[in-house]
Amino acid sequence: MKKTLKYLIITTLTFVNANLFAQNVHFVQNGVIEFEKRSNMYAIIKKKINKENESWYGPAFDQYKKNFPQFKVSKSSLSFTKNKSLYKWTSPEETMSNNWVTRDLFADLKNTIATDFNTQTSTSQKRVYEETYLVKDSLRKINWKITDETREIAGYECRRANAVIMDSIYVVAYYTNQIAVSGGPESFTGLPGMILGLAVPHENMTWFATKVTEVTVPEKDLTAPVKGKPTTNAALGKIVAGALKDWGSEALSASKVFNF
Repeated sequence: MKKTLKYLIITTLTFVNANLFAQNVHFVQNGVIEFEKRSNMYAIIKKKINKENESWYGPAFDQYKKNFPQFKVSKSSLSFTKNKSLYKWTSPEETMSNNWVTRDLFADLKNTIATDFNTQTSTSQKRVYEETYLVKDSLRKINWKITDETREIAGYECRRANAVIMDSIYVVAYYTNQIAVSGGPESFTGLPGMILGLAVPHENMTWFATKVTEVTVPEKDLTAPVKGKPTTNAALGKIVAGALKDWGSEALSASKVFNF
């Protein structure tokens, strides 16, 4: 009897404490997140060297390593409310050589993306070589696999989730349910909280939040971009594939970059 009573007391106290904790937890629903994108240029360039180009690409790479750091860094921000978000770039990447050695479609990617969580749609402004496109489409459906791994990012405890998009691009995301918005950098959404960390390991790139500011976001700061040729993701894929039809495997890679 005493053991039963003791068990009931412990259970009751645990339940009460859990409720008190839940009542005191503060869930962020609007603010601005600052992100830092880091591209490992040493790894990216090294993968481009093969037997056909190593005689001239190799020396150029060696010279690059003598003059420039390993990582290309660029900054972006995500303004959000519980209904909308706007992802945009806030500063150019760190100063590097502008020659052909540094050029990489993934590393140089700079999309502006407005997301409407109510309608589950997005409007993305994408620069594709010399043209600017305005891509309006539904949000990408991602089959996330949530794991037990956690890490702290910008002061928030985040849980890891893995996914594969476009059949071959492996993605790792870290989200926090303390920010009660299912958003994230670039075009990544669909987790039970805000994505504060994103990695594309095989492409040698990461996006991690450096600061989260809870603040009221004016509607004008969530305005979707309007400049560009209207299209959809599927149509843009066909445009890129047609323009690069003679590029072989490079065409497939470029098509995935512009639909990232």
